[in-house]
Amino acid sequence: VGGDLAEPAFRSIGWGGRYLVVGFAGGAIPALPLNLPLLKGASIVGVFWGSFEQREPAANARHLAQLMVWATDGTIAPVVSARYPLDQTATALRAMLDRKVVGKVVVTPLL
Repeated sequence: VGGDLAEPAFRSIGWGGRYLVVGFAGGAIPALPLNLPLLKGASIVGVFWGSFEQREPAANARHLAQLMVWATDGTIAPVVSARYPLDQTATALRAMLDRKVVGKVVVTPLL
């Protein structure tokens, strides 16, 4: 997601690989030397779902439908880091803020 690790990450991909640019949470927007994609036969691809959804709604609908099939049949599943009852929402948010979460945090309503 940018920062100082962008170039080492790109250098680690194999021949014909794709480097997907999804954001810049690491701070500064990196400047990759353009000889790297040339030498690796690799691509740098921007991924902006909001624009894709607007420009290609039919393809987006097909992709979402496929994701739902995979989620339903168990091919893919979210990683749930922790579950918290509703009255511990502040604790759940603190865990995310403190970067102690891998995957998703689920807050469930009190029953």
